[in-house]
Amino acid sequence: MNREDVIQMAQKAGFVWLGEYHSNLEDFAKLVAQHEREACAKVCDVLAYHPEFASDATKLAAMAIRARGHS
Repeated sequence: MNREDVIQMAQKAGFVWLGEYHSNLEDFAKLVAQHEREACAKVCDVLAYHPEFASDATKLAAMAIRARGHS
């Protein structure tokens, strides 16, 4: 997600004037994305120990999801 994506999503959500708020809006978008990644990774963590879904793949998926925030 780049700056233009964030601005476009903000406008789609109803933000009318962005002016000097671009940097704050980008920071907010990064925090929301980080929160969503962690929520997804936690689902994988749970599935990694569920008898029906337990596998190395679910553990790797959680690691891969968390790694997206560090690139």
